[in-house]
Amino acid sequence: MARLSLAHDLEQYPPPDIHSPGVIPIDITAKFAEAVKTLEPGELVKDGFFSLFESVSALEIMDPKMDSGCVAPGEKFEEEYDVSRKLLPEEVIGIIDELICHEISWHLGYPLSQTLFTSVYVEALSMPDPAKIEEAQFVRSGSSDSNTDPMLQILRAYCLGLLKGCGHEEDFVTNTYNRTLLRRLSTRNVHYALQDAERLLGLLKDEVSENILSGLSARLNLRRIFLEAVASAENTMNFAKAQAPWIEAADVLPVIGKTHALAKAVDDAFSAKLQRKLASTMPPRPIVKLDFKEAFAHLSRMFEDGREAVNVLKYTDSQCLLTFVSTFQTKKPQPLVYVRTLLQTFLFDEMKIVGRMSIRQLLDDDLSIITLPASPLLARSNDEIEVVQDVRFTMSQQMEYFRERAAQPFLDILRTFCQNRCRIRRTLCHLIRDWETLQVDAEDIDHVLQVKTKERPVVHRPSMMSSSNRPVESYTLALSSWTYLYKLRLMETVVQLGFELEVYQPDEHAAMYWYLNYLAKSRLQHAERIKSFVVHRAEQARASPDKDAEVDRQIQRALAYTRLTLLDAAVTWELSDALACLHTILARHKLVRAPARPYSNDELRHDLRMKPFAAIGLPSLPMFAEFTEGSRQPETSSEDLLAYGERALIGARRGFEALSKLSAEESFSVGSHERWVAGVKNGLKSCIATGIAITTLQKALAGLEGKAGEDSDLGLAVEIPTPDKTYHPSWIVPKVTVISN
Repeated sequence: MARLSLAHDLEQYPPPDIHSPGVIPIDITAKFAEAVKTLEPGELVKDGFFSLFESVSALEIMDPKMDSGCVAPGEKFEEEYDVSRKLLPEEVIGIIDELICHEISWHLGYPLSQTLFTSVYVEALSMPDPAKIEEAQFVRSGSSDSNTDPMLQILRAYCLGLLKGCGHEEDFVTNTYNRTLLRRLSTRNVHYALQDAERLLGLLKDEVSENILSGLSARLNLRRIFLEAVASAENTMNFAKAQAPWIEAADVLPVIGKTHALAKAVDDAFSAKLQRKLASTMPPRPIVKLDFKEAFAHLSRMFEDGREAVNVLKYTDSQCLLTFVSTFQTKKPQPLVYVRTLLQTFLFDEMKIVGRMSIRQLLDDDLSIITLPASPLLARSNDEIEVVQDVRFTMSQQMEYFRERAAQPFLDILRTFCQNRCRIRRTLCHLIRDWETLQVDAEDIDHVLQVKTKERPVVHRPSMMSSSNRPVESYTLALSSWTYLYKLRLMETVVQLGFELEVYQPDEHAAMYWYLNYLAKSRLQHAERIKSFVVHRAEQARASPDKDAEVDRQIQRALAYTRLTLLDAAVTWELSDALACLHTILARHKLVRAPARPYSNDELRHDLRMKPFAAIGLPSLPMFAEFTEGSRQPETSSEDLLAYGERALIGARRGFEALSKLSAEESFSVGSHERWVAGVKNGLKSCIATGIAITTLQKALAGLEGKAGEDSDLGLAVEIPTPDKTYHPSWIVPKVTVISN
């Protein structure tokens, strides 16, 4: 086959006609073809000094899929499009709209080589790299008429704004192919070019229709607005100024959408041949074609998300900030990479949280909400004590020691939630190990503070889930309690994201919902312990003769957060419990079947699912036997298991209803209350759907009385929906329907 293919290529591509005084060509085609015939099919001839790199290069040469320099017969190597040719106004709109499509394709993850760098106009402006704005022309010759043509000047201004805007987004530019994106040109000069183009449009009122002028003006304004929006990350101290360009875009975008019908496409202005000029080891790739309607929808959504992201600058407290960031990323469709990058910039620019807070302020605010309301441990006055024997000196020293260790894991939570959903889960799997290490350090610091401050234990009643009702004495352990609560929340998030990202197969849902129930129960118990100490602190404040409004505010805030945590943990516990029961019954009656897994078994899958939590000491990792026993409940009948799930659902529904009535302040969702409530209501809908599925199963099981029990056909069909077809992606509720006879 190799021999026949080579002979065919020799016939298709005749030897080149070479004429040079210093070259005497000898045609060896016939001798070479004859020699090839002596080879067996598949046999290769290789010189000893012919390296692997040269071999691969030889295979790439003249292969259109691998060799960017490969030119088809009759094709010119260089792109011959004339960037100096005059354009109709409709053609300028067409080229700009195609550039918008390419820009959005780049935002969606495609490389510049297949998007913006396929434009001959972009290439003409970029290379050679202009050192000043006057050099940034389509034709570098100063005498060219194209440099004064109105339509070309408008297109030039748009391209300058486009490239400069892309250059500002270099945080997520993976490869610029040795193009600088006009780095040497100032943004101010690009703004001047856009203003000149706007003035030029004003001079064309008698020559160009009003609709076309409006469309061109809107597109130039888009570039100006985007440059201002990119610069808004520097205006973290001025919320109104930071949000202004995102709001202004709402007036410009509709005009662009309406005037797209006037556009006239210029396909020749984009060419894959330009990839040959890029510094890249990648083989040539086709131009990415994105429909304008789809691109415009992404563009509109990007400005809408950007306007919403700026709201993160309205800081209320640390928990509202966490809620804002975590719910912002759950939006469907999720915000584009640039918007998420902008959000991260607002959060952490120049080591300032939302542009005005230190990391210490953020941590202290969070500690005061969860475990240390109005605590002397957080008093700033402790820093002024220099007497080593003074207990306040120890407080200051130990708290700073803790902050140094807690700052990075805490900020990593915020940073992680700025990423896409897949990366969030992957990063959290590593992050919970950092929190496990932090908990060990926190326990040591708690012990030191306990001894130095001569803390007295607090007598309180045990958790409602405890087997004993006897009062117990315990110490606050505020820092390790804070750390443990976060660790539990992150572990639950990892499991819930596993459902959302379809990590778990349908036959694994029962076991993983059982484990989620196990984690939520641990969080509920821990939240009740925290609540007892917050209540004790509130009682101390009431008994104090000195009333302080700030102390009272912090205690009330901590009580509100404890109430929210208890509700959230309870609904997670109860709904996951109900879903675990439901999925267990479906598996027990073979309505959900495990696929064939010749290279796996239940124990290996248990090890795989528990791997992210293997390094965690508390809560203890359930062993395979406990995991199997808990998820299958072999000693409990199907009827009893469904009845138990039904009771759990009643509690979950009440919990979700209570959560949905909380105000933004009570739910710690100021700035994102609408998104937070939507998530709660979707959880409530999941409860209702679960209740319907359980009722359908109960009726089917009631009809089996006197029959062969679990091996009998229930006459049901079960569909396990994908996360995007559920009310809430973390709650996969099976659709159970009766098969009609």
